[in-house]
Amino acid sequence: MTSKFTCITCRVAFKDADIQRQHYKADWHRYNLKRKVADLPPVTVEEFQRRVLLQREQDHLETTPINVHCKICRKSFSSQNAFENHLNSKKHKETNISMVELEVDNNTPNNLNGENVYVNKIINVSDITKIQGNNPIVNDDVAMQQDSDSDIEEVDSDEWDEEYKDNPIANNNCLFCSHHSRNTVKNLKHMSLEHSFFIPDVEYLVDLKGLLMYLGEKVTQGYMCLWCSEKGRSFHSADSTKQHMVDKGHCKMLHEGETLAEYADFYDYSSSYPPDHQDNPDAEVTVPVLDDSDYQLVLPSGATIGHRSLMIYYRQNLDPKRAVSPQKKIHRLLAQYKALGWTETQKEAVVR
Repeated sequence: MTSKFTCITCRVAFKDADIQRQHYKADWHRYNLKRKVADLPPVTVEEFQRRVLLQREQDHLETTPINVHCKICRKSFSSQNAFENHLNSKKHKETNISMVELEVDNNTPNNLNGENVYVNKIINVSDITKIQGNNPIVNDDVAMQQDSDSDIEEVDSDEWDEEYKDNPIANNNCLFCSHHSRNTVKNLKHMSLEHSFFIPDVEYLVDLKGLLMYLGEKVTQGYMCLWCSEKGRSFHSADSTKQHMVDKGHCKMLHEGETLAEYADFYDYSSSYPPDHQDNPDAEVTVPVLDDSDYQLVLPSGATIGHRSLMIYYRQNLDPKRAVSPQKKIHRLLAQYKALGWTETQKEAVVR
């Protein structure tokens, strides 16, 4: 029997919604999304795991701790990637050219080979000392005539944060245009007024930031329309995806059918569930009382003294605003939606 839980991108089927929801967050699914954008067929999970292992081996070789020293700039680097970035940096090239010009100027004016000296110095630019383990010092001649016009600055590879650099939500930018807002709530207000974008079932939303970041990832990395989802046309850039949503009026979330499982982690519908016992809704519920006599003592003044074994908890200085901050944002968002004529989702519709 054909399963109703499927992934069109990866061409696989699942036996229940939980497995499908976990699949949507897997690296294998994201990898196939990018292949779909490039008009490439999806790969199987076995092929994906093989490519991951090969990439890890390559990354391990590139990040093996070494001590590389550049004599020209008198700097040391702890990885090969950082050293190669330094060699291609504008600062290193300028320092190298300055040293070569200084040596040429120190030659006699009648030196007819001055130009040759300059050219040879440019070719053999780096007296590099590598020290790895117990290996002896080796001087390598590195050709620097390639990419001489590059303006790459010195950047350590560990300083790159590629995961969220293109996500508009991380910078409080609109999902559909280049508008920038001061905070998340202002950004949502702009998207509601300018693009008629509303978050469905917002009264049951528990992770506002996570949902918006996921939507931003779908648009900027997966190049997917939020309304067409996987069943729509493919795009080759984030700008073309945004233009499609604006032109077609697709500035809205598809929140029905299979996409309910995709966004399930960001919602909590437990408050809409019917109670377990509906025989007598007015019946009193007995709540068990915990005996805390061994750990707390209430003084006549009303002060409570706790046991010293729990001192580590009493010393905590938690910010009470931190836990309610996301909920406050949702309340403010609800107020904005209601001001624009939005009505709450009926519980009967949620149950369906």
